[in-house]
Amino acid sequence: MPLKINNLKFITKTFLFLAAIILPSVLVAQEIIEDDVKEPEKKVDSVLTEGAQKLDGVAAVVGDYVVLDSDIDRTIIQLKAQGASLEGVTRCQLFGKLLEDKLYAHHAIQDSIEVSDAEIRSNVDYQIQQFLAQSGKSMEELLEFYNKPDEKSFRDEMYEINKSNKLASEMQSKIIDEIEVTPEEVRQFFNKIPKDERPTFGTELKVSRIVIEPQVSEEEKQRVINQLKQFKADVLDNGASFRSKVVLYSDDKASIPQGGLYTLNRKQPRMVKEFREVAFSLQEGEISDPFETDFGYHIIYLEKVRGQEYDVRHILLIPKVSDDAVKEAREKLVKIRQRIVDGDISFEDAARESSDEKETRSEGGFLINPVTQDYNFELTKMDPELYGQIQDLKEGEVSLVQTDRGQTGNVKFQILKVSDRVDEHVADYSRDYLKIKDLALNEKRFRAIDKWQEEKIMDTYIKINGEYRDCEFTGNWLKN
Repeated sequence: MPLKINNLKFITKTFLFLAAIILPSVLVAQEIIEDDVKEPEKKVDSVLTEGAQKLDGVAAVVGDYVVLDSDIDRTIIQLKAQGASLEGVTRCQLFGKLLEDKLYAHHAIQDSIEVSDAEIRSNVDYQIQQFLAQSGKSMEELLEFYNKPDEKSFRDEMYEINKSNKLASEMQSKIIDEIEVTPEEVRQFFNKIPKDERPTFGTELKVSRIVIEPQVSEEEKQRVINQLKQFKADVLDNGASFRSKVVLYSDDKASIPQGGLYTLNRKQPRMVKEFREVAFSLQEGEISDPFETDFGYHIIYLEKVRGQEYDVRHILLIPKVSDDAVKEAREKLVKIRQRIVDGDISFEDAARESSDEKETRSEGGFLINPVTQDYNFELTKMDPELYGQIQDLKEGEVSLVQTDRGQTGNVKFQILKVSDRVDEHVADYSRDYLKIKDLALNEKRFRAIDKWQEEKIMDTYIKINGEYRDCEFTGNWLKN
């Protein structure tokens, strides 16, 4: 009997939330267990409590892994530090998710699932860089926050966490990757949903836009290139510090606290193609010539090569656009809009002919929904910024010229149009087949995961200690 749609939506939401909060960025201890496990003596609240302090102890054993009291505490601290709302989330729920993760990781090892050490270490580097950049904290402050004596021990623990989570993820993928639903299964799934419980799909529409960006003059481009050449010469000829140049001049503000440092991996694409190609062509200690990407002009210093990993520092300079170029770009888009309004050209043809946004130009200006990978956007799930730009538009209406900012921070102009609006409605099998198919597939995957978990819990050494035995689990962790 399939899950009722309301339950399915609730379970989906809960599953995704719990999967998202126990991320590699959450520091949870991993270690191989000993035979004797001492149960904690201190009573543990089953709900999240503000500022709770407890003696550490082993909360559970799952296969070759242990879950400590402190693992849950660290999770709560990390989530609060990230500004996450824990309203309605109990300590037992977080504990249950940790048990699941350890079960997946344990059986991934039993099934000889392999993960890339280089990829995991690169993830650790990236996580640390992102945390430092977004928080504005120093490495010393980060170590103090996580109560770590030095950077090596911090990185080692993050490595073990990332490895365990990666194993768990790979195991979950193995369980569901080959699961599919047939049209008949979709039909049966839909027909078994009571009419008064069928899902309601929100208003959907398509959004298209035309973007015109002010052009940078050749003189400005050359000025930037010459400045980067001077930086390179000063480092090579005069012994100047590349890192100091980054701090003083780079327009990549996010990387300045790390001195422009990024760690690239040949097997894990990161940064734009042009950046990677230049970085991987350098010898250790070499500085590149200036080169261009969509973000501006760069020079790269290859600091260290560790197998497939490259530690690089870079300086980014973004050419400035003149006031005349800004005025010219706006006037150009005003004329394009008038041609569309007058019926001289369709919005789609104008986009293909004139838009500077290469991602949408060939699509006739239509934006692609990053979640569904089609042209349809559900209003209630739309990016707030995009919603603010189109909320007052009627179907087929072309917006006035709007001022926006590109990825380099320079001004750009756009016009938008909405089309193919479908108002909120109760699910219809013919119209909403693809959405219903996704729901049916998700339910089938949940059933497969539940079946796997039930079987593996019975086949795995599991011990739940102390007050955690009083938790109300969704799985049979106590093997009753």
